[in-house]
Amino acid sequence: QLQLVESGGGLVQPGGSLRLSCAASGLTLDVYTLGWFRQAPGKEREGVSSITSDGNTYYTDSVKGRFTISRDNAKNTVYLQMNNLKPEDTAVYYCAAPYLGPGGSWGQGTQVTVSS
Repeated sequence: QLQLVESGGGLVQPGGSLRLSCAASGLTLDVYTLGWFRQAPGKEREGVSSITSDGNTYYTDSVKGRFTISRDNAKNTVYLQMNNLKPEDTAVYYCAAPYLGPGGSWGQGTQVTVSS
């Protein structure tokens, strides 16, 4: 069974940067669309970014120009580089293979807090 483990979250000041990593085990990821989602307190989970097996990317409007998703199939890992972070980016960030199975396959999440 696929297991996804996020890392790289933490506390950062506005304007700072973080790089999230998602390491997969149990299944190779090269043929799957992978994504990052986030959930802020009191809000629904939203899609942040995704990347297809052939490298096409998607970003929600609020992060365009600031976040970059990438994948390293040899390492079975997906990354999210987050620059110029804003307080409204504060959330728990999850990586997922959203089309794997009826509800996708999800990691446990990593907390990102943007505050001065």
